[in-house]
Amino acid sequence: MRYEKQVGFLRLKDMTLIKFIFSAIITGMIGIYLFKDIGVIDLSLKATQIMMQVIGGLLFGIGWAIFGYCPGTAIGALGEGRLHVLWGVFRMLFGTAVYAEIYPALKSNFLKYGDFGKITLPGILGINHWFIVVILSILVILFFKYIEKKNCKC
Repeated sequence: MRYEKQVGFLRLKDMTLIKFIFSAIITGMIGIYLFKDIGVIDLSLKATQIMMQVIGGLLFGIGWAIFGYCPGTAIGALGEGRLHVLWGVFRMLFGTAVYAEIYPALKSNFLKYGDFGKITLPGILGINHWFIVVILSILVILFFKYIEKKNCKC
């Protein structure tokens, strides 16, 4: 995804990227649950730890906003020969190394807050996962129609 599209998304002026992200989420949900139901895969859930997710989301979002690329598109841009992303890629790698070093201390103390264990939305609600997939798919389609109606640059 081009830098201009990502900055347009971060400034809420171009919804191309959000449509791409939501399309990938819905496609992934359908594929994962289909493969689970036919026995091709088993789900291996990680614990839902709110503190970790909030901190990770903030770091990811702040880094994306400052850098203008998410990690995947930064590597893609580097592969295209856009050398200006090297500094950001080095910072991502440095941040990953620092986190790996301090993780044991964080895990035993700070990151225990908000640990809900291995949960899923269908499990919490006590309903079949396909109901969630269908509802979220409909909501995403309605959202796409809404942003198209608002005449967003998409």
